Amino acid sequence: MSMEEKQNFQIFQDFSGSILKPTKEKEISEIIKECYKKNIPLEILGLGTKKSIGRNFQFEKTLDLSHYSGIIDYKPEELYIKVKSGTPIKDIRNEIEKNNQHLAFEPIDFGYLFSGKNDEGTIGGVMSCNFAGSRRFKAGSIRDHILGFKGINGRGEVIKSGGTVVKNVTGYDLSKILSGSFGTLAVLSEITIKVLPKPESNKTLFINNPHLKKGLDYLNISLSSSSDPSGAVFYPENFRSFFTFNDLTFSGPITAIRIEGSTSSIDHRIKKLTNELKVTSDEIVVLSKDQSDIFWEDTRNLKVFSKLKENLIRIVIPPSEAFETLNKLKDFDAKYFVDWGGSLIWLQLDSINTKMLKDIKTIVKTASGYLTIIKIEENLKASIDVFTVDPVKHDISEKIKRSFDPKRILNPGKMYIGI
Repeated sequence: MSMEEKQNFQIFQDFSGSILKPTKEKEISEIIKECYKKNIPLEILGLGTKKSIGRNFQFEKTLDLSHYSGIIDYKPEELYIKVKSGTPIKDIRNEIEKNNQHLAFEPIDFGYLFSGKNDEGTIGGVMSCNFAGSRRFKAGSIRDHILGFKGINGRGEVIKSGGTVVKNVTGYDLSKILSGSFGTLAVLSEITIKVLPKPESNKTLFINNPHLKKGLDYLNISLSSSSDPSGAVFYPENFRSFFTFNDLTFSGPITAIRIEGSTSSIDHRIKKLTNELKVTSDEIVVLSKDQSDIFWEDTRNLKVFSKLKENLIRIVIPPSEAFETLNKLKDFDAKYFVDWGGSLIWLQLDSINTKMLKDIKTIVKTASGYLTIIKIEENLKASIDVFTVDPVKHDISEKIKRSFDPKRILNPGKMYIGI
């Protein structure tokens, strides 16, 4: 028996189990080929941090990529790192921080929401979901930082796009298609990501204001300011107790704007922004780097929703629609906070039913936005649309799915019924 035959024999010995844990790209390919041949639906899993996001769906086996991990190539001077898709974000972060670099898109940490502890998941999971943190309006999401990738489609064929050079845009659209597809189109195997130097320092301007409209106005002015902020959030008063800092003396709602860059420029830009916002010195507090870092880390890991038992919806709308949308959502007795300078609303609901969800979707659609249900009561997950999609986009998604995964074996139905 040849070495290749022995390897394939080992794969198919293990294939009898319900959980498959490949350690090589070839094993992933062979597993998918076998599932394609036998029409076996697969659940695609990394560390499981986002497993609960999406619809419940039927599957026969789980392709667990947690053992398919490691850094393949890292060139800090060329601003890229190539990793296996099952590599934990924390491992990537630990490596690139040695060279004072970071992932500028700030991947969301859903660990606190679902398990009450830090767990950022894998790079493959981050690309598959395409969620980004507060720097989104400035730096984009992960799909804007993908230089290249390899993956395996629903036939078990290896596909490749892009390269390792920052200026290389080959296959850029393919990266966009797979980013945010929640593992329904292909199983990612290798990802090459752009890394960037960490800002030298940062401070956060906190503004004492009691009103949502004024807070949103501050965020809107900040985003168009030449002060170039990298974070802009509004927390209502009910979340105030989550943030206690020595320098933060006032109570009530929080409007926070982050300024990053060289130490010499930050104070000048904060002063300029303060003048543009027309606020006085007794209305503001400026958090130093250490306290600022803690605040934005707590925002990135959704600290205010830690171990949330209720329902959580993620709403993306034009910033100009935020105030009107939140006014309409008051009828649902919801808690919320606003990120991305007004474009992103995290909405917490103590209870929900199909009629409420339909009404919320109508409000969001009227505002030219879309929503994703992050957490919801289990009895509703199989019967509702977790992701907003109009009929035209649904038809396009169906055609793309058919091209990548003709037998619908990869996370079938996780995003939309029938896809």
